[in-house]
Amino acid sequence: MPFPPHDGGAIAMYDVAAGLAAQGHQVTVLAINTPKHFQPDSVLSHLPGVRLVTVPVDTSLSAVKALKNLLVGQVPYNVERFISPAVEARLLELLGTEQFDVVQVEGTFVAWYVDCIKRAAPQLPVVLRAHNVEYTIWQMLAAGARNPLKRLYLKHLARGLQRFEESFLPRFDAVAAITEPDQRRLRAMGCPEPVVFVPAGVDLNRFQVSPHLRPKPRTLFVIGSLDWLPNLEGLDWFLEQVWPHAHEQLPELELHIAGKNTPARLQSLAKKNVIVHGFVESAAEFMQQYDLMLVPLLSGGGMRIKIIEGMALGKCVLSTGLGSEGIVVRNGFDIVLCDEPQQWLERLRSYYHGELGHQDIGQEAARTIARLYDNRRVVESFLDLYSIAQSRVQRPQSA
Repeated sequence: MPFPPHDGGAIAMYDVAAGLAAQGHQVTVLAINTPKHFQPDSVLSHLPGVRLVTVPVDTSLSAVKALKNLLVGQVPYNVERFISPAVEARLLELLGTEQFDVVQVEGTFVAWYVDCIKRAAPQLPVVLRAHNVEYTIWQMLAAGARNPLKRLYLKHLARGLQRFEESFLPRFDAVAAITEPDQRRLRAMGCPEPVVFVPAGVDLNRFQVSPHLRPKPRTLFVIGSLDWLPNLEGLDWFLEQVWPHAHEQLPELELHIAGKNTPARLQSLAKKNVIVHGFVESAAEFMQQYDLMLVPLLSGGGMRIKIIEGMALGKCVLSTGLGSEGIVVRNGFDIVLCDEPQQWLERLRSYYHGELGHQDIGQEAARTIARLYDNRRVVESFLDLYSIAQSRVQRPQSA
């Protein structure tokens, strides 16, 4: 569901649909309406040119279904949860009764539907927007798991996802990779050209700096969905490996944590210098209240849209190298990168004593986003990709 635009996937889908409609195109969004993100059919009615069609599907995690999938599943459990006869029927109905120019499939977990689309409309170009190369995320999560049984299961999921992605992703007529490293991975996987790098963008109108909001000095903040395992893994690492030393050495430093579905164990961390906000309605408003943005990501793929948004607001971002993957930045110029706990502590110490230059770095970050990641540029890239995909599908017929 591409609304509300709070997490990275929803933001990416919402902004492209809205951007296409703003340029005069008619967009039909067929969305799986899950319990986790359930919305009414009217939720996109504020976007002229965008029609939302929803199909309710219960994608809730089930230990029984996961065990059954482990024993006899044909596709990974991560994918199986999104396969629905009702969604397939609605998709076929739309393709059979209406005229479209292109179908865009959003990510690995719904890539299974590519064969349905091609059977129903063989001359219609089908484009994959690869939000991540999913199997690499689960490989990294498995490598970092401490529990042996959990590590074994995550490795099983990673292997299944790799087989699925290597089988299904090359079936698309064109692929939009959200980062250049993912572009290389998708090509190595056998996806036929065009495999084009199309980054996520930012609707700069939604991220205007408010003159009434001033960040509180000596404050750090983390924001992101805390039901996404890589986000939770990175935050746990920071709280265990970095924060105790930072709190001891830099006693006035505050850490603010925001994110939907915050686990109860994090809520219990709230104390004088750690403030757990839970879900916040406006990410832009939250970011502007605090000073230094932290992205301690240890595993994951794709692009961290929250980094793009923070940079657009002129925030200095302190991130792992992996966290910044796919974003055109320069360490010490428009972002600060470090990986080892001691490096993080050194950067935090520099910030605390006014030696990091975080305001200058934040200003450069805002300029980088305005130059490279304006959502209007992203939409133009998609329109170019659609044209290429259409010519590839139509060429054999004309020959």
